[in-house]
Amino acid sequence: MSDEKQPLLTGPSILIDNPENQVVELVTSSPTGPTKDEKNKKEYNPASERYLEHPTSNFDTLIHLLKGNIGTGILAMPDAFKNAGLFLGVFGTLCMGAICTHCMHMLVLCSHELCVRNQRPAMSFAEVVEDAFAMGPVPLRKYAKNIRNIVNVFLVITQLGFCCVYFLFVATNLQDTMHFFHINMGVHSYLALLFPPMLALGMVKNLKYLTPVSLIAAIMTAWGLVITFYYILQDLPHTSTVRAFASWHQLPLYFGTAIYAFEGIGVVLPLENNMKTPQDFGGWTGVLNTGMVIVAALYTAIGFFGYLKYGNHVLGSITLNLPNEPLAQSVRAMMAMAIFLSYGLQFYVPMNIVWPFVKSKLTSEKALAYGEAITRFILISLTFIAAALIPNLSGIISLVGAFSSSALALIFPPIIDIITFWPDRLGKYDWKMWKDVAIIIFGITGFVFGTYASIGNILSLP
Repeated sequence: MSDEKQPLLTGPSILIDNPENQVVELVTSSPTGPTKDEKNKKEYNPASERYLEHPTSNFDTLIHLLKGNIGTGILAMPDAFKNAGLFLGVFGTLCMGAICTHCMHMLVLCSHELCVRNQRPAMSFAEVVEDAFAMGPVPLRKYAKNIRNIVNVFLVITQLGFCCVYFLFVATNLQDTMHFFHINMGVHSYLALLFPPMLALGMVKNLKYLTPVSLIAAIMTAWGLVITFYYILQDLPHTSTVRAFASWHQLPLYFGTAIYAFEGIGVVLPLENNMKTPQDFGGWTGVLNTGMVIVAALYTAIGFFGYLKYGNHVLGSITLNLPNEPLAQSVRAMMAMAIFLSYGLQFYVPMNIVWPFVKSKLTSEKALAYGEAITRFILISLTFIAAALIPNLSGIISLVGAFSSSALALIFPPIIDIITFWPDRLGKYDWKMWKDVAIIIFGITGFVFGTYASIGNILSLP
């Protein structure tokens, strides 16, 4: 590794098909002590080798993290509580938040460990899983490229699913707001009107330029949540008026919505990789824990009081339950604008994965000149078409959460953790491995039953 700083990699690089070119660390004992290469690896600091053209501060990163997690998911939490029950919803949401945050920490830790081993400045989610398999147990190494592609597919599906929900959320809330002014149009008409401005936001290429937009969206979201709490905290009924525990067949729908709300793992590594001081991201009082504690507290509060207030009549977004008053209408408009402004951040991740793959297939200068814009147009169009075909907000949220979010947030991180630190760095009696296995089983269970229940819910509703 030369002393020259390498450019930051936030997305996947070109794959090397020849397995002989992959870097594999052989752990051996030496009677004379560590070799020179081993010493260099221990001294290697990935953060110091990053060249950041537009680094983000701790505050920038916190804003992006909050906006990456607080979106349509928080407004769907009362609907999630309806499928779990009041008290089970509280316990389940706090546990889900703790598990998801722990999995985010695992992913960042494994990324740092593999960066040191390979002396690379930064890695994406897919690169982390590929290198973990490539340097893990011998029988798994041949699957490194395949598992990388699988993770990339799930990342693209998840983030495009978020974008699809954003489209539908904004259109639905605009439709409800316009009813106040006696303007009656179908949700598909609003989707069509939203397509040009959404397309413009999706064309923004640099994450740094999205910081002011995310800040505005965060302020609008905060104000919208304040007014929402103002309404749902008035004249609250007794807790006995709602169910403490819902039926078993509804729990998979709760899982899908809750994991959708908490699944911000797709933006964790890009945010950490782009920080000016990445050492402040982890730790007990780091950016990640600070952001996720705020997120978990807000999710639990709005889910608890929203379900208590409206009971089984709660809708896919709590804003749709607010009364037909000017102040309540302003909340719908404000939240719709905040989610609209967040579209660019959510679209950043899938574009960062798809474009390098598409770019590697282009040969002419003309294709390279227009290829990125065309790719962005196609991907944004896909989210628009999906929203138009399935205009069921709660159903899409639960399906995206159960199918793709659970895989990324609960299944892949513990698998990566086990393989990265296999076999002698898994704690006493391999307790870390058994902890990871328990999380994997939980994630697979939610994946199977949540996906099945969500598809059934979509098909059963008009």
